[in-house]
Amino acid sequence: MKNNENSRRGFLATTLVAGAALAAGCGTKNPFTPEAIEEVKPSGELVKLLSVDGEIIEVDKAFLKPVPSLPAISNDEARVGIPGKKFAMVIDLSRCKNLKKCQSACNHMHQIHPGQNWIKLNAMQDADHTAPYWQPTTCMHCDEPPCVKVCPVDATFKRKDGIVLIDSDRCVGCRFCMAACPYSTRVFNWEDPKLEPAIAEKPYNCETSMPQKIGTVGKCDFCPDMVRQGNLPHCVSACPNGVFFFGDILEDSVTNGAETFRFSELIRDKAGYRLMEDLGTKPSVYYLPPVNRNFPFENNTAEATKE
Repeated sequence: MKNNENSRRGFLATTLVAGAALAAGCGTKNPFTPEAIEEVKPSGELVKLLSVDGEIIEVDKAFLKPVPSLPAISNDEARVGIPGKKFAMVIDLSRCKNLKKCQSACNHMHQIHPGQNWIKLNAMQDADHTAPYWQPTTCMHCDEPPCVKVCPVDATFKRKDGIVLIDSDRCVGCRFCMAACPYSTRVFNWEDPKLEPAIAEKPYNCETSMPQKIGTVGKCDFCPDMVRQGNLPHCVSACPNGVFFFGDILEDSVTNGAETFRFSELIRDKAGYRLMEDLGTKPSVYYLPPVNRNFPFENNTAEATKE
């Protein structure tokens, strides 16, 4: 298993190419022209970037311009997904310390109602003679999702890139999907979410899963709006211990932002597995066993739940 520092090219290239395209189309001044460089005082701090030719280059930080936000896409486009991608997540149980940074970041960025969580952290124990461990549980984004099959209004759907989403504009709150999900990762919005005014005024988008609506179902969405911009899901970037890895199976690459691995080698060498594989749901979330743990198990709130 090799740590390839440059294999994040897929994410970086997407961001840089998008930024270049937007800059070319909006008619703004090129920040790298001689005239523009004369107006900017170099900071002396160099930043490594990936050029459009695939080469690593160094640019003074003072010459960098923020990439404008990509325009919001329609719900019809969101239902299709990102072409040529097959996203997956790997969760390393040996690194989890139950800090819940992933959970708080997810809750904040999706404006989830207080008391609800799309990421659940459970204390698990495989047998009486084994040590307990913490297990983050998200939506599994199954290749054979039972939730999609039972939805009577096509509100729950699976995209071409493997992400399973909910269109709250179509959801009628029947909760058939909640009953069908063997992983219990969905929540029901019994009350109006407490939204910031700026969020509440925005039109609903199923890629951001916001704003949430009363009488509908919510769940982990793999943050496809972030992925579309070349960024990692919020839970991945928020975890200080690198528990979550995210990437594209077709590129055979997953990263937690600091480390990058070949997906196939990571699963093979670390004995990766999926929850309840015998059900035939084919989850896109893989787990690495809690061996050679980075932290001792600590639980001051509840007794470990035996699996």
